[in-house]
Amino acid sequence: MIRWLIFVLAYIALSFYVLQALRTISKQPWWSWLYIAVSLAVMLNFIYQFTAGEETGRVLSIPKSYAFGFLLTMLTFNIITILFLFSEDIYRLISGLYQKLYGAEKQFGLPARRRFLSLLALGIAAVPFGALLYGMYKGKYNFKVLKYNLEFDDLPDSFDGYQITQISDIHSGSFDDRKKIEYAVDLINQQKSDVLLFTGDMVNNMTSEMEPWADLFSTLDAKDGKFSVLGNHDYGDYIPWETEELKSKNLEDLKALQKQMGFDLLLNEHRYLKKGEDKIALVGVENWGKGGFKKAGDLKKAASQINENDFKILMSHDPSHWEMEVIKDAYHYHLTLSGHTHGMQFGIEIPGWIKWSPVKWRYPYWAGIYKEMGQFLNVNRGFGFLGYPGRVGIWPEITVITLRKKALT
Repeated sequence: MIRWLIFVLAYIALSFYVLQALRTISKQPWWSWLYIAVSLAVMLNFIYQFTAGEETGRVLSIPKSYAFGFLLTMLTFNIITILFLFSEDIYRLISGLYQKLYGAEKQFGLPARRRFLSLLALGIAAVPFGALLYGMYKGKYNFKVLKYNLEFDDLPDSFDGYQITQISDIHSGSFDDRKKIEYAVDLINQQKSDVLLFTGDMVNNMTSEMEPWADLFSTLDAKDGKFSVLGNHDYGDYIPWETEELKSKNLEDLKALQKQMGFDLLLNEHRYLKKGEDKIALVGVENWGKGGFKKAGDLKKAASQINENDFKILMSHDPSHWEMEVIKDAYHYHLTLSGHTHGMQFGIEIPGWIKWSPVKWRYPYWAGIYKEMGQFLNVNRGFGFLGYPGRVGIWPEITVITLRKKALT
C-alpha cells in the first residue's frame, strides 16, 4: 500500500510540474484539462490493472502490458519536459536571488517562465511520446527480413548456398492481432529456406499462451526441418506456481507442444544436417545466461558426440553464452544463433550509419552479426515483444543467412 501511495504522489508531482509548461504556452484552459484527464486515466488504469485487474500477481497479461506501455509513454513525456523546465527554474532561482541581493528591488521574486523554453520542452518531449504510441500501434508488427551472406573457408562443398531462416523470442502470450501474425508466418515461409531454426522464448511464462497460435506456427515449413531450443522464459521461472509439480508439468507440456508443431527441440544435444556425403553439426543448448539467468545449457554434453572438425552451427538463446563460453571453447563453433535481447525493443538503426540501443550497455553483442576469433554470432532482434507492448526503431526480425564457401585466392 505504501509503495502505491509513493507512486501516486510522485506521479502527481511530475504531472503538476509539466502542467506549468502548458499554462505558460496557452491561455486556453482546455489544454490543461485534457492533460489532467489523460494523466489521471493512465495512472488509474495502471493501478487498476496491477491491483484488481483480471489477472493479478506477476502474470503480465495483455491489458497489463498496455497499462505499462501507456504509463511509460506518459512518464517519458513528463521527464523530458521536466528536464528543460528544471534547468530554467534553476536559472530563475539564481536570477531572483541575485536581484534580491544586488538589485534595486530588495523583495525576492522569480522571473516569469519563458514561453519559448516551455514550447521547446513540450515539442521535444512530443517526439518520443509519439514514437512510443506508434510503437504500440504499428511498430510491434513491423516485421523485417534481414539477409546476410557469411563466408567460411571450411564449409562443406554441398552446403555452399545453404539458406537458414532464424526466428527468436516469439513471446506468444503478448500477441493481440492474429492477422498480423498470419502475415509474419507467411513471410517466413516465403523465404523458402533449407532449414528453420528457432532460438527460444516461445512463451512469456505458460504453455497455454502458445496453444491458440500452435496451429498457425505448425504451418512453418523448411525442407530440412525446423529445430528449436529453450529460452529463459520457457521454464516458467517468472511467475509463482502452487507446486513444483505444476511448474515442471508446464515445461513438459511446452516440450510436447513444440513436438506437435513439428519442431525438433534440442536439449543439450545435436543433429546432423546432411547433403550427399557432406554434413553440418547442428548443436542446441538449453538456456545459459549471465547475470542471474538460468544456466541449464551444457555445451560439453551437447557436443559430446560430434567431431571436432565438423562444421558447427550452435543454437543458444542468450548471446552472453557466446561471449563468456562459446568463443573460448576448444571446439570451433563456426556460427552461433541467439536472441534474448530484443534490441530492448527501442533504439535507432540506419543501416550503414548507426545502430544504437540502451541494451548495448548490458549486452555488448545485442543485435545483428558479430565476428570474434574467426567465429560468427547472429543476435536476432526477436519476433515478438514483452513488457512494453511495442517496438520503436528496433523492428521484429526474420533473419535469413546464406552460407557461402569462401573462394580460393
